[in-house]
Amino acid sequence: MRKRTDTAFSADADRWNAVLRRDRRADGSFLYAVRTTGIYCRPTCASRRPHRENVVFFTSAGDAEGAGFRSCKRCTPNDPPAPHRHEQAILRACALINEAEEPPALKALAAAVGIGPFRLHRLFTAFVGVTPKQYAAARRRRRLQDALDRGASVTQAIYDAGFGSSSRFYAGAGTTLGMTPSEYKQGAAGHRIRIATAQSVLGWVLVAATEKGIRAIDFGDGPQALTARLRARFPQAEVLEDDPAFATWVAQITAFIETPRRDLALPLDVQGTAFQQRVWKALQQIPPGSTASYAEVARRIGRPTAARAVAGACASNVLAVAIPCHRVLRADRVLGGYRWGADRKRALLEREGVVPERSDHPRSSAGSIGHRRRHPRVRPRLPSP
Repeated sequence: MRKRTDTAFSADADRWNAVLRRDRRADGSFLYAVRTTGIYCRPTCASRRPHRENVVFFTSAGDAEGAGFRSCKRCTPNDPPAPHRHEQAILRACALINEAEEPPALKALAAAVGIGPFRLHRLFTAFVGVTPKQYAAARRRRRLQDALDRGASVTQAIYDAGFGSSSRFYAGAGTTLGMTPSEYKQGAAGHRIRIATAQSVLGWVLVAATEKGIRAIDFGDGPQALTARLRARFPQAEVLEDDPAFATWVAQITAFIETPRRDLALPLDVQGTAFQQRVWKALQQIPPGSTASYAEVARRIGRPTAARAVAGACASNVLAVAIPCHRVLRADRVLGGYRWGADRKRALLEREGVVPERSDHPRSSAGSIGHRRRHPRVRPRLPSP
């Protein structure tokens, strides 16, 4: 058991009350031993409660064993507390998925980490934010993209990524790549992308769309630079400019930028990993005039320790305003980063009636009243899918 300092359970009376209540908050703070049985237990042990006069308390398993007591086989007090064991098991499961040539079956994964399949599925989803199957699929697709970017052949990239057959990959290729591997490798050859640039209240904006919907909304300093950036992303795609039918979509987007409280009822062609799409969906549920911190978004998607990964997903968003990453602030209400610049982020928020703190505001400085630095417990960082 890890030794933990907790002043709430420093007195024997408080410890005894925790044993009577089987208080989970006390797990990891102390152990109790029973003189008549010679056994020591966790405060949460489900065994029959002893008489108070027979109980002594210890702060570690080593101290209890040094006094001649042996570990309870029911609550295994010399093992780490359950939350820590679960974290380690999920980290091990992630490593096994990363190392496997093909995604392991849930039963095999559960057996390898010593947790039942149903429990592993539930814990994995709670800690990582996606299911083991979704995590494995995202990792395979990422390996495929990396291999294609390095110049590997399509066939080699598919098999190196862990797809047992090409047909298994092609069945879901569009979710992340938005096209076949060959088309991705060839710079979107054969794909048609409609684009248009227009002036907005926040400067020049480029809108790009595939047949599925809006693929990119990009801010920049001029139409030439924006168009060049899009063409560099899809060098072999057929880019259509000055499409009159597309002008109505562009007008809706520029109007939305100017008046963000209205609806943007346009189809989106959203491409990203399973984790990124969970984050982006959560951002779309933040209404105009409201904000959330990176940590709050992490909690909303069921992954409370992934604030940094949430920030990374925000930075990867290419659909400005449609996926409103500008509504995510730091915990101290300072702007934080934004793909299209802090000035645009502030301007968007102010148009929605939100006034974030400035980075030099006294409330955001370290050591100021109400914002003192804290030193949280260091937890293992779970990988992003």
